[in-house]
Amino acid sequence: MRQPSVIARRVAAASVSLVVAAGAAACGPEDNDAKGAGGDSTPHKGGTLTVLNSNPQQDFDPARLYTSGGGNVPSLVFRTLTTRNRENGEAGAKVVPDLATDTGRPNKDATVWTYTLKEGLKYEDGSPITTADIKYGIERSFAPELSGGAPYLRDWLVDAADYQGPYKDKKGLAAIETPDARTIVFHLNKPEGEFPYLATQTQFTPVPKAKDTGTKYEEHPVSSGPYKVVTNENDGERLVLERNTHWSASTDAERKGYPDKIDVRSGLDSSVINQRLSASQGTDAGAVTTDTNLGPAELAKVSGDKELAARVGTGHFGYTNYIAFNPKIKPFDNAKVRQAISYAIDRSSVVNAAGGSALAEPATTFLPDQKSFGYTEYDHFPAGDAGDAAKAKELLKEAGYAKGLTVTLTHSNAKDFETSPEIATAIQDALKKAGITVKLQGLEENDYSDKIHSVQTEPGFFLAHWGADWPSGGPFLAPIFDGRQIVKDGANFNTGLLDDKSVNTEIDAINKLTDLDAAAKRWGALDAKIGEQALTVPLFHPVYKRLYGKDIKNVVISDWTGVLDISQVAVK
Repeated sequence: MRQPSVIARRVAAASVSLVVAAGAAACGPEDNDAKGAGGDSTPHKGGTLTVLNSNPQQDFDPARLYTSGGGNVPSLVFRTLTTRNRENGEAGAKVVPDLATDTGRPNKDATVWTYTLKEGLKYEDGSPITTADIKYGIERSFAPELSGGAPYLRDWLVDAADYQGPYKDKKGLAAIETPDARTIVFHLNKPEGEFPYLATQTQFTPVPKAKDTGTKYEEHPVSSGPYKVVTNENDGERLVLERNTHWSASTDAERKGYPDKIDVRSGLDSSVINQRLSASQGTDAGAVTTDTNLGPAELAKVSGDKELAARVGTGHFGYTNYIAFNPKIKPFDNAKVRQAISYAIDRSSVVNAAGGSALAEPATTFLPDQKSFGYTEYDHFPAGDAGDAAKAKELLKEAGYAKGLTVTLTHSNAKDFETSPEIATAIQDALKKAGITVKLQGLEENDYSDKIHSVQTEPGFFLAHWGADWPSGGPFLAPIFDGRQIVKDGANFNTGLLDDKSVNTEIDAINKLTDLDAAAKRWGALDAKIGEQALTVPLFHPVYKRLYGKDIKNVVISDWTGVLDISQVAVK
């Protein structure tokens, strides 16, 4: 995702992330089948599902949301051309049709994509959904006052870079054609074989022009999904959803729509959320969270209770925590120094600092270890579990630092167990064994984010993390390693400032592929190639552990989001 600091928010809602973090094949709840706790695992219609969250569901407008696969709560209200497959684990990383009859029909070079809407699609007021509404929904996402959504359409659509939205430009986007009420055609600047993934973003939600109220639309967006908004208080702090009686399951193979009502309550402390889910008293028995993980101490307590342990959902999202180097700054301009640090890292201590093996899995590849990303196993600088200090010292000597060296590691002071002091200290201790003295520079979250995302201020050695906008190597590798995505006067994510023609060319070649399995293999090979340059040191992939109430049924956790999918949940 474009802004790692908000991945947790976006994916969990993030989404996105958003939102937070991830690794290998996802599974259902530990010690339990994927249907949920209790003797009768058959899901039934009815009841109220309560959602207890830390972060409010802000900007509940499809134009403004930045969500992976349409998000969690948003996808109950907003349907899109395509969506994520709502199944456990690896199968859930696939893109499937939603409003459209298929995942899209490309022309020969994947620069033109055509979709046909299913028949019988209706809004909450019973009026028909048309392709003109989808075109308008996309166009309004370009309006400056409705910014915040994924940026791809501005980059990908022909002549869209300077478009200011339908409020200022009534002509609209010529790159989107709607020859009839059920057909929509997209014209792209360059081949994009992963366009079906992009079409899961909420910007592809239909919006009837006559019902558009601009910045106030978030208060009551017109539903195309199984639920409609009846209450939106304090910018998403309290959301109440009720059934959209005009939604038909016959047109929607993905969302189950079991509960009669969904009550989203946010602004809660994470410890309070976990306490309430653990106790499962009253309405909390039918509660879940879409953004709050169990911490190390909480997990230890839960693991010792058989009943609670049976109510923990475990999942993985495409996400990597890593060390980043700026090779423009000494001594990190010397590849042997970067390699030495790669060898010196003690991943076992880093994993422990991240909460232990139940909450983090060691990483030696930049791509997450999931098939959809094209995961290709490699370890160019094998250090074992505890690091190889001897090999690191050998490389330092070759680099001209036989007596060791002193460096500064920049990290965030946020208690996120990802880029925080615990991780930095574990790295400091490991590198000391190799003769590298590490001084720690801890910054408040906003200062940290500003510093590492500016070409002018980026430090030489710092902690970073990245999560995918969809489960593929493309949105994972390109923003970090495509030289054409280096931003010199704004937020930059190409931390290694890599501008390698062969890498850029391969990214373009893979983007042309509409065979996503073939593309995945190429992304994996590219990851292995880039990894040889030691521009990053992959550290670990986080794992989600989340409690749910004792009356929750039909728990589904996919490799797309890594968290419980509330579109599948039933309340006992």
